[in-house]
Amino acid sequence: MHRVVVDEPYQFVPPYRGKWLSWLFRLWLKPWLRKSYGIIGCSFEGIEHLRNSIAAGHGILLCPNHSRDSDPMLMGMLCRKVPTHVFSLASWHLFKQDPIESFVIRRLGGFSIYREGLDRQALDAAVQIVATAERPLIIFPEGVITRANDRLGSLMDGVSFIARVAAKKRAEKDPAAKVVVHPMALRYQLVGDVEASVKPILTALEKRTFYKAHEHEPIQNRIRRLALAVLASREVEILGDSQQGAIRPRIFRLLNELLQPYERRWLGRAKKGDVVSRVKDLRAAIVPELLSGTLQEHERAERWRVLTDCYYAQALSMYPEDYLDDGDRGTVTPERIVETVHRLEEDLTDKVTVRPEWRVHFRIGEAIEVETGRKPRGEDPLMTELRRRMLGLLEIQDWWPPEPVEPVE
Repeated sequence: MHRVVVDEPYQFVPPYRGKWLSWLFRLWLKPWLRKSYGIIGCSFEGIEHLRNSIAAGHGILLCPNHSRDSDPMLMGMLCRKVPTHVFSLASWHLFKQDPIESFVIRRLGGFSIYREGLDRQALDAAVQIVATAERPLIIFPEGVITRANDRLGSLMDGVSFIARVAAKKRAEKDPAAKVVVHPMALRYQLVGDVEASVKPILTALEKRTFYKAHEHEPIQNRIRRLALAVLASREVEILGDSQQGAIRPRIFRLLNELLQPYERRWLGRAKKGDVVSRVKDLRAAIVPELLSGTLQEHERAERWRVLTDCYYAQALSMYPEDYLDDGDRGTVTPERIVETVHRLEEDLTDKVTVRPEWRVHFRIGEAIEVETGRKPRGEDPLMTELRRRMLGLLEIQDWWPPEPVEPVE
């Protein structure tokens, strides 16, 4: 399990406003992206939309999809192209994993946000950056890495909160000043042979899971068998036995059987729907107990078991339905195959061992002007429009939210 929860008191990592190190890192960024993530080239579309907003002096939020762990560093290539400096919200755990990584993230404009609670310092800093139009602010509205370039997860409402508060503050000083949101799409295109990219991983995972490889079978059969093995192992652990039937209902049942007892205990009621939001709520309720210093060792161990279950529940929810079966883009693409294999490897081993080469196409959408009034009750029109435009830039159909599942009584 990746260490996404830090069991120590949160300390806000503020924005670093120096610029010369940011320029320096950009000279090194291209070879580093190639070495670390296999990214060998970038192309850009709609760059004039962002340039026009910067030239007009607008407060700017940039909202890309988030399908790869390379996405945050990849934003540096956009900064080179515009050119501009940016700030970006980054989960606090990223600043606690490696001192060098923390140093680089901060010098490239990253500042921390605490996902296990209300982080007023991060929100205030974000609002101030946008309200003063100091620099564009990057927020990945999905809030998690999906590893699915042909799907868009649910969007967190923090984008709307920051945008609306900043727009109000900006209008108080100058009624003509604007805050805008630019939807963005990052499309990864595999370079090279798909079989060479995934067969070593599949062979290693099959030997780990089945004690032998199935190299004579088609790739998609091998992926399906591994995915079913992962699902069945979670079912045995949580339900006591592997289940039969269609995969989607099995996943929903498993997720609810896993999460709802915890929700009843820590949140007062069982929930349904978006797993990312549910896991976030559970972490916000459980992590403060870990930091309180009042728990006995067996109680701390229990909380960590719950957080581990939450982590794997969220990972399981990231497998889109029929990702290797449907034809909404005309065929099952090599990119989907690699994404799914990487997701399986990460879930089984916590790492990705083979990095194929990719080209990335940036698409920047036209500005969405943010209204200064209160968010209306019910569906947020800003987030609805942002989602619609992101889907258009990605050239995909919507699939979210998942169909509702009634709480298990």
